Amino acid sequence: MISEKLVALRVSSDLKLLWCGPANPESMILGLDIGGANTKAASSDGRIAESVYLPLWKDASLGGVLSRYAGLGPESVGVVITGELADCYFSKLEGVKSISAQVEKSFQCPVHFWGFAGFDPQDPLELAAANWSATAAFLAGDVGDCLLVDMGSTTTDLIPIKGRPLAEKSDFLRLSRGELLYMGLLRTGLGALLQAARLAGERVPLSSELFSIAADAYLALEEISSKSYSCDTPDGAGKTQEAAMRRLARQVCADLEEIGEAGAMAIARQVRDRQFRRLVMGIERQARNHGLKTVAATGIGELMIAEAASFLGLECIRLSQRYGSKISDIFPAYAVARLLEMKTESFCEE
Repeated sequence: MISEKLVALRVSSDLKLLWCGPANPESMILGLDIGGANTKAASSDGRIAESVYLPLWKDASLGGVLSRYAGLGPESVGVVITGELADCYFSKLEGVKSISAQVEKSFQCPVHFWGFAGFDPQDPLELAAANWSATAAFLAGDVGDCLLVDMGSTTTDLIPIKGRPLAEKSDFLRLSRGELLYMGLLRTGLGALLQAARLAGERVPLSSELFSIAADAYLALEEISSKSYSCDTPDGAGKTQEAAMRRLARQVCADLEEIGEAGAMAIARQVRDRQFRRLVMGIERQARNHGLKTVAATGIGELMIAEAASFLGLECIRLSQRYGSKISDIFPAYAVARLLEMKTESFCEE
């Protein structure tokens, strides 16, 4: 039996104490993934797994959401940050410092921030956009060599893992190497995906205005529900199939009555086809460059990832089938909770 003892841990330059004694069945380690658009939370035991739409650039109340999670009484919290790129911050450094300060203010228990090299780095910029690193570090031990592909609402990560994660450390470098695709299942503007659509035999350029987003295409195609449309609509209108088709029509400067439902659905199908092709090309590039034959698919776009892997003849491990769909949708939060759990156990065994 582990003897009871106190282990001193340094957390963000403050000395805090972690109790290592007999296991408390009611204790909980919480993981948080704080992004620019969504804040996600998961407990290491998987009982908590949720995402809250929280657009930081609109001055959303991050402190209020964090206080609610603090009220759950976690024994410790692991945190990954991606919201530093929100344009409410002058720089990524300012974003990291602002978000981490709000987290530390909200929780009384030990808080551990994950950077691309592990917990509690000395350089705050190591925390910037490091959520993929937590997932990759966890899967390196739990799955092994694979190409991690995580498609969320805004972006898609493609992280090669061969013994350890091999991706670059910053969004800028990952973007340049094809390890980050700036497209997601929901929030991507259609003008960023298609230059033109084929409608009634004509090639019609798309407006560059933010009239519609990828979520409208998938809602029109009935591939997501209105509940799954977990972000703002571009026009502030509803999340019905008809409202989505009206936004799709507006992208080619038309009313729905001008191009008809058939025209709106044609745009939706072409958006999906374009995203699928981009995803296939991204996966094929990374799998070929690193000699990988297995894809680990996660995020709200997991199904499209699995389809792309199958198209390429690659084995696909869907994390929803291993951990459950709710956890797969918010995997970095779960991964950082599990990594913190393993870190805590290793301290208590010393």
